[in-house]
Amino acid sequence: MKLSTRSRYGVRLMIALAVAGGDKSVFLKDIAASEDISEKYLSLIVIPLRAAGLLRSIRGARGGYALAREPRDISLRDIVEAVEGETCLVNCVKDPGVCKRVSVCPARDTWTQLSNTIKEAMAAVTLAHLVTGQKGKKGITKPKARQIKK
Repeated sequence: MKLSTRSRYGVRLMIALAVAGGDKSVFLKDIAASEDISEKYLSLIVIPLRAAGLLRSIRGARGGYALAREPRDISLRDIVEAVEGETCLVNCVKDPGVCKRVSVCPARDTWTQLSNTIKEAMAAVTLAHLVTGQKGKKGITKPKARQIKK
């Protein structure tokens, strides 16, 4: 199993917003520059993250993006599933109708258990944990942030 670039970049985007602070907004171009990710690609990733209620956009000259919830209230699972869809190792776990052998398959229970274990592990890691884990690492740059007017 391998996470897509979309998931990895989504996590990096959310970490950058968390590092900037919940009461600050950040331009996407600044995150793109600090994370060395295409701004155009990030603009596609913010759409499902916003739809999932994980980040919000602020309009105007001091606009940009900010977290919609506290970092401790956003899990790795929330982020990955927002950009990828439900975490599931094989299709028959999510939709038994895709395989006619589902009732006799000796591996299906194992796939279900592994899928659930991965979901639980990702749910246990919060954005706050990820931010704490990245502090002090070389090469990490904080994007420019602006205070959000209320």
